[in-house]
Amino acid sequence: MARTDRLLALVQLLRRHRRAVTADLIAEELDVSVRTIYRDISTLIASRVPIRGEAGVGYILEPGFDLPPMMFTTDEVEAVLVGMRWLRVRGDTALAKAADDVLAKVGAVLPSSLQPLLFDGGLFAPTFRGRGEAPRIDEASLREAIRRERKISINYADQDGTRTSRTVWPFGLSFFNNAHVIMAWCELREDFRHFRTDRIHDLSLLEDRYPVRRTKLLRRWEEESRQKNPDLIRQD
Repeated sequence: MARTDRLLALVQLLRRHRRAVTADLIAEELDVSVRTIYRDISTLIASRVPIRGEAGVGYILEPGFDLPPMMFTTDEVEAVLVGMRWLRVRGDTALAKAADDVLAKVGAVLPSSLQPLLFDGGLFAPTFRGRGEAPRIDEASLREAIRRERKISINYADQDGTRTSRTVWPFGLSFFNNAHVIMAWCELREDFRHFRTDRIHDLSLLEDRYPVRRTKLLRRWEEESRQKNPDLIRQD
């Protein structure tokens, strides 16, 4: 890898992480020596890239620094293409439209040599859905609730058709082939639960915010999920 490409890759690596990354881990990913990483970090700092940290502790990229938008590699362009094509099929109407807009915006800033990868690329996402029914609700409202950390009220039918009314704290939405699944804290069960959007008959966005931050709920859910057998994670 040329030194210029390596410096860009180093900045991109730091940008992916919210916490300090050690020189050992950086060196392993970029397949160079730790000494080389120390030299590269010094070069970037001298070029006024806002990197904070020290040897033996780790390095972090300060907020506010960004690379020019056209600094895409071929792999990154193809990643955007596959992701947006996937969303066209599995996202709600608003997300599908946003996926087309993202492709147009990225294409507008790409060098002409990379544009064929985006507009005529040979990578595709499946265009078929699984056997699950289409969501009965407007998932755009659900995504708004997640962003704003708002409680929602749902009328939910389990796999046997039994309906219950729930107030839940949604903090995540997963897109599977046969269903879209909400990760949430359920006030009725006083525990984490997973709800398929095709089984929700009514959804109302409530005024109340839930009492903890979404990121904290997500960390708690991840920790509990790791401690359980994934096959035993409850889905109502």
